[in-house]
Amino acid sequence: MEINMQIQAKKILVNGVELNYIEQGKGDPVIFVHGSLNDFRAWGFQIEPFSKRYHVIAYSRRYHHPNTWVGEGRDYSAVLHAEDLAALINGLKLGKAHIVASSYGAYTSLLLASRHPKLIRSLVLGEPPLFPWLLNIPGGDTLLAAFITNAWEPARQAFQRGDLEQGVRLFINGVLGEGAFEKLPQPVLSSLMDNALEMKAETSAPNFFPLFSCEDVRKIKAPTLLLKGELSPQMFHLIIDELERCFPNKERAVIPGASHSMHTGNPQVYNETVLAFLAKH
Repeated sequence: MEINMQIQAKKILVNGVELNYIEQGKGDPVIFVHGSLNDFRAWGFQIEPFSKRYHVIAYSRRYHHPNTWVGEGRDYSAVLHAEDLAALINGLKLGKAHIVASSYGAYTSLLLASRHPKLIRSLVLGEPPLFPWLLNIPGGDTLLAAFITNAWEPARQAFQRGDLEQGVRLFINGVLGEGAFEKLPQPVLSSLMDNALEMKAETSAPNFFPLFSCEDVRKIKAPTLLLKGELSPQMFHLIIDELERCFPNKERAVIPGASHSMHTGNPQVYNETVLAFLAKH
């Protein structure tokens, strides 16, 4: 899920907080937006190949490693992160950017595209966790209830009692599949634990899942690539299916042999797929 990179991190002040980021390459800007329990290191398999064609920026969202915390994290929300991302694009004077996003970073990017459409050249969305949508999708309510009961709520309780590793384990197994945590190599586990406190904030934030409807999606005009992992939990497949029905200007692809963290589960196919999409836009 994450590998070390030897690129010197930079900092930018946005909305009262410093965000760490790395950049490489020249050309049209491509911004990588990571998911939960991750940071800019999540894109280690993408930085080099994408920077051969583009000006690549990968940043750590607010509350994620190695950023300094400002506040307690209860304001953690896709809206907050979308406004931070807009400020980062403007602060770096990037103009319109391609946005390549994973999981909660894709949720964030949906809000960005809705609120700041002039900043978006194209969108690549890997399984945004629009969990409230599952309540209105046949079979989705059962899958959501199982995820809340078996992963989200036990993880929240583990974080609250200070058992950070158990909280991370429960969440990872919930979004990648049972037993996934135990199969991760030690460097990946260490980087996940670097972000354990932000996951604690996520599971206790009252506005973690801001309202976002199919009607909101229909207003997004930017060309969009919807990605799902072949091995991802079924709830993500249902959400991608629903997003496909809502988006006016979209393509869709499946990353074979990969689960929710598809950009690390099968980086070769992921990179080929995304680069081919970006080349058209």
